[in-house]
Amino acid sequence: MAILLDEIVQSLELWLKMIRKPEPYVDPNLDPVLLVPGIAGSILNAVDEETGKEERVWVRILGANYAFRTKLWSRFDPSTGKTESLDPKTKIVVPEDRFGLHAIDALDPDLVFGQEAVYYFHEMIAEFIKWGYQEGKTLFGFGYDFRQSNRLKETLDRLAAKLEAIYTASGEKKINIISHSMGGLLVKCFMSLHSDVFEKYVKNWIAIAAPFQGAPGYVTSTFLNGMSFVDGWESNFFISKWNFHQLLIECPSVYELMACLDFQWEHKPLLEMWRERLHGDGNSQIILESYPLAESVDIFKEALSSNTFNYNGEDIPLPYNVEVLKWANETRNILAHAKVPPQVQFYNIYGVNLETPHTVCYGDEQTPVTDLQQLRYFQPTYVCVDGDGTVPAESAMADGLRAEARVGVPGEHRGILCEHHVFRILKHWLKADHDPYYNPLNDYVVLPTAFEMEKHKEKGLEVTSLKEEWEIITDDNPKNIAADGNPVVSSISVSQEGAEARATVTVYPQNEGKQHVELNAVSVSVDA
Repeated sequence: MAILLDEIVQSLELWLKMIRKPEPYVDPNLDPVLLVPGIAGSILNAVDEETGKEERVWVRILGANYAFRTKLWSRFDPSTGKTESLDPKTKIVVPEDRFGLHAIDALDPDLVFGQEAVYYFHEMIAEFIKWGYQEGKTLFGFGYDFRQSNRLKETLDRLAAKLEAIYTASGEKKINIISHSMGGLLVKCFMSLHSDVFEKYVKNWIAIAAPFQGAPGYVTSTFLNGMSFVDGWESNFFISKWNFHQLLIECPSVYELMACLDFQWEHKPLLEMWRERLHGDGNSQIILESYPLAESVDIFKEALSSNTFNYNGEDIPLPYNVEVLKWANETRNILAHAKVPPQVQFYNIYGVNLETPHTVCYGDEQTPVTDLQQLRYFQPTYVCVDGDGTVPAESAMADGLRAEARVGVPGEHRGILCEHHVFRILKHWLKADHDPYYNPLNDYVVLPTAFEMEKHKEKGLEVTSLKEEWEIITDDNPKNIAADGNPVVSSISVSQEGAEARATVTVYPQNEGKQHVELNAVSVSVDA
């Protein structure tokens, strides 16, 4: 027992030394990680090709609307599948500082107050560094122009080069890819079109909150009303929903987020409208009309048929783009045929427990829709399903791949990247915790909260006493706890020649998701 207690103390002392070191702890045994964000999750800079001047156009607060309209507004070119900025002198690039991590960390580094509103992978990066990851050695980021299709050759070529560079920088260790949201579609396209490269460089792929079968409610309201990237007071200083809409209507990436037509939805997503219909006798009736996915496209076409935007004093038509839809449908076909290579392991984390828009409804019995082109002025209401607030859990779960595990975690779509439950799962799957007993499917974690140890000699005997306390954090109801709510006490004694040890363990009732455990032990051995 005394030897065992000494080993516990040595382990704790090593741990304390590591967390108190002034230099960051680096674990040389970790495999490299590449973080891939979703839509709007990368800093974008505009480069003036005449002067070489570079400025951040996404994300920014000050002057956001003007920079967004003049530098990012774009048109889709069906001959190349690429969305090109309207300003012919502007080239959009992703900064590569900090080995790609700068572009996906805090999306507006200049924001002093409320910066958490534009955090993306910020907290996950900080957590990984605590575990021993090192920027440029075992931790990397891949930002990209999220306006573009998830199968654009230019983007996929950049990703192939990134994987090769990481493989080389890490001493030819295979890579763990962690994607978020639409980044999962980008990775899946790459895996489908470049399976040989994927298998050569990738060890594990972990998809978080990926809209594998689309995000129906999110995309429908985006096409008709625009979207906001931030909520709360910050949105007053940010890009307007309609300015965002005028960009996204020409972005293949958004069309690739539409609900998959051939997926067997448990509850089919619909577009609904209250309309006034005249009868032959001259009377009218207010009815609720429902349009399934395929018919919704006709509504989009009519609603956006007169949509225009003004650029440099010229009104430019901007209807619902059927050419982009054709391109997106081909992307869906590529995604449907993707397979995980034999040597790669795939994991899926998806968000649950939040009301997530699924069916979108416009108008009501008192204010029916009389003109489809006025839909942009209606505030939609939603029929919701379970999910992360943006992607239905049903869509995120249906990856269509050979998965090692699929785990649902309560959390909001972007906020899930800050969830400690997710951190614990990632740490286990990446083998950064060295804990063979943790099971993400039945999540719990044990946190030490107190440790006291004392040794002394008395009459030729060495006496060691130990007191340690833990908090067990779990969503499960505690088991083997007395029905009257009193603590459960267990004792054990062990003896061998020249030594004896006794220990008492007290398990207290669960309180607010935490269960307190207390160990008191003493060992007595002959002093050698």
